Amino acid sequence: MIKRIFTLLIILNITACAELQQVVNSIPQSGTISHTDMAAGLRQALDLGIDKQVSKLAQKDGFYKNELVKILLPEELQKVDETLRKIGLSNLADSGLKALNRAAEDAVKEATPIFIEAVKEISFNDAKTILLGNDNAATNYLTLKTETALYNKFKPVIKNSFSKVGTDKIWSNLITKYNNLPLTNTINADLTDYVTTKALNGVYTMIAVEEKDIRNKVTSRTTDLLKKVFALQD
Repeated sequence: MIKRIFTLLIILNITACAELQQVVNSIPQSGTISHTDMAAGLRQALDLGIDKQVSKLAQKDGFYKNELVKILLPEELQKVDETLRKIGLSNLADSGLKALNRAAEDAVKEATPIFIEAVKEISFNDAKTILLGNDNAATNYLTLKTETALYNKFKPVIKNSFSKVGTDKIWSNLITKYNNLPLTNTINADLTDYVTTKALNGVYTMIAVEEKDIRNKVTSRTTDLLKKVFALQD
């Protein structure tokens, strides 16, 4: 009798251990990913976003033909665009918009080195916080680390681009024509700061698109390291 009880206890113990092991196996083993791998995986994701998305913005029509980031006129100048189109000057209005977007495309070429330096500085603690954060946590990190430097880099490029492609003349011509129309209020617009800010917003918008893709689509994790690291936040 005692021998049977002892045998039964052994069987139950073995069964319980097997079930316990199944439970353990089902728990994500974050310990299998080193601190180095976690930081490297996040850097790789950001590098991918910069390479895929920011490089597109630097190309011709990178802003102008991308509805997510296309730079339109500031609100106070929307009436200029609308009025010119109503009186048959759509080509002039289009030229003005293209010039703004071309300046942003020129400026974005200056962004990559600044991003690369910011990505290199990501520590494990940064990586852990970002990885377990929301869909644009990595983009927010880059914004915090690079926004001031990018603004200072973009603004003179945009100013020079305005001169190079004749934006200053286009806008002078456009606004002069508008101001000469009857029953309109005179407008004096300095667009350099506006376009600089919009260009920055466009860059961060596109990086956020790539980050969200990697976080939410397993198929966007194109390397073993990305698959390994971002599985932790699934």
